[in-house]
Amino acid sequence: MNLIICSQDLSSYLEETEIINFRHPSVSKKIAEIQKTGKNKQEWAQLAFNFVRDEIQHSFDSDSTQITISASDALEYLEGICFAKAHLLAAMLRGMGIPTGFCYQRVTRKGTPDSGYALHGLNAIYFAEIDTWFRVDPRGNKPGVTSEFSITPEKLAYPIRTELDEIDYPYVYNKPLGKVVLSMEESIDCKELFFKRPELI
Repeated sequence: MNLIICSQDLSSYLEETEIINFRHPSVSKKIAEIQKTGKNKQEWAQLAFNFVRDEIQHSFDSDSTQITISASDALEYLEGICFAKAHLLAAMLRGMGIPTGFCYQRVTRKGTPDSGYALHGLNAIYFAEIDTWFRVDPRGNKPGVTSEFSITPEKLAYPIRTELDEIDYPYVYNKPLGKVVLSMEESIDCKELFFKRPELI
């Protein structure tokens, strides 16, 4: 896919916010651990991706009621839905000086159109050394859903089925979508959030 970079200011993909809070002590500690293990930015990025994908439980998979939004909350509780996991991965990578943005897909909630649709969140990463943006999906693997850290080809969690009106949006945002964050803030628990997620960008 030809990605559309929404901000031409590359530094905006390195910004810290209340949600992408990479200077929080727990996040900065995890960043330091990864930087000690990896040798360069590509290794750091892959280690961070694997950590978020494998060690941060997807709240829907575990039938949790907990909603985490910020990077530090997702790390503290070791769980979050796709949006929170993307917030954490972005925070970790930005804290390592790796520009990272936010991407979205429109997917069916439970695999069929009659189950309704919701946005799914993932990340795009920029490696200056090869002048390339590429997407990764830290959602978390489960039977029938697998993603990998891959510059090319993409290995994302959800193959988009346009025949079912699913949409793969090409945009790379420098901030999480406001409507996504609002849906998380206004939901009582994850069970409500499952149905309250926005359907379109």
